[in-house]
Amino acid sequence: MTIQPAKLTDPAVRAFVTAVNAHDRAGFMDLLAENATMSDDGSDRDLSEWIDREIFSSNGHLDVDNESQGGRALLAHYRNDTWGEMRTRWSFTVDDDGRISRFETGQA
Repeated sequence: MTIQPAKLTDPAVRAFVTAVNAHDRAGFMDLLAENATMSDDGSDRDLSEWIDREIFSSNGHLDVDNESQGGRALLAHYRNDTWGEMRTRWSFTVDDDGRISRFETGQA
């Protein structure tokens, strides 16, 4: 059973999942700290290129199965038009101002 985005514990992570699922690139970018970084399967990636390719141009969608670490770690089924669906893990670093400074994802 999945956790509805509105019920996710951490406000920044909740907004992240909501923006991904709504295909809201502008809203997504507003959630990120100025110099935010990310990694995919342990390798740092160019954030802007990655989100365009893996989320916004390929209809990315997250269905969260589990959250931990105060809502800053997720296990989820992620799908997009390029790769189909896979079980993934996500972890987030959120700054004191509530913006995401780093997220890491990869297959779970």
